[in-house]
Amino acid sequence: MRAFYDLPAPAKLNLFLHVTGRRADGYHLLQSAFMLIDWCDTLHVERRAGGALSRQDLGPTLPADDLILRAARALQQASGCAEGAHIMVHKRIPAQAGLGGGSSDAATTLLALNRLWRLGLNRAQLARIGLALGADVPFFLHGTHGWVEGIGERIRTLQLPPARFVVVKPPQGLETAAIFRDPALKRDSKPAIIAGFAADPYGFGHNDLQPVAERLCPQVGQGLALLAQHGLHGRMTGSGSAVFAPVVPGAMTGVTEVQVPPDWGLRWCSNLEFHPLGGWAPGEV
Repeated sequence: MRAFYDLPAPAKLNLFLHVTGRRADGYHLLQSAFMLIDWCDTLHVERRAGGALSRQDLGPTLPADDLILRAARALQQASGCAEGAHIMVHKRIPAQAGLGGGSSDAATTLLALNRLWRLGLNRAQLARIGLALGADVPFFLHGTHGWVEGIGERIRTLQLPPARFVVVKPPQGLETAAIFRDPALKRDSKPAIIAGFAADPYGFGHNDLQPVAERLCPQVGQGLALLAQHGLHGRMTGSGSAVFAPVVPGAMTGVTEVQVPPDWGLRWCSNLEFHPLGGWAPGEV
């Protein structure tokens, strides 16, 4: 019986993000296109007897009780499982970037332990556990690019053409809660339809969080200006400080010369056709 897995946890880009309203309980209603990209953390997940959960950081130090441990604990509690796990994390996706790294780590943890602990939970059951951890976790359990609505729980599969992107991450991060509690945040975008998005998936819409984010973190605007210097139309992804732009095939000359300050990050990414762990839980597409 398998006792461990070495597994990827891919990042995402929000091709657009509209805030369409707010529920009575304070949660914001969103509409977005989530796209998987080939920028991944790696998790080494080992089954341990006795129920103890532990984590070892092989790269940057994570918070003591991060989403990985919270996901493992939530799965234990939901399933009544008495087994434990030790998880080693090679963290590559930066935090507070809007790339979904923590949520993706949580999703990979749920998928790995569902197998290692032989629980047999399906995707919908895992997604309910994941949603309590964070709004983006169900997407990473879905298995494909997604048209996401509600508070992150309503996901429809999207087909996207292969494309290449440049992602720029300034050193400063952004706290999601600070953006959503800002009174200046636009909360009344008109709901979009998939047909309109599909006509121009890499140019459609906007990110409603971006104006507030640029005020809270001027480096977001600096990153967008840096992309614009190379003729690239950038936008912010999610609620973090990373910005990105699609690169048209055949227009790479000159764009590859994009330079960022020494303490900034820059990465070239391609979108994925499927999540690397698509099919790991019953009900996957």
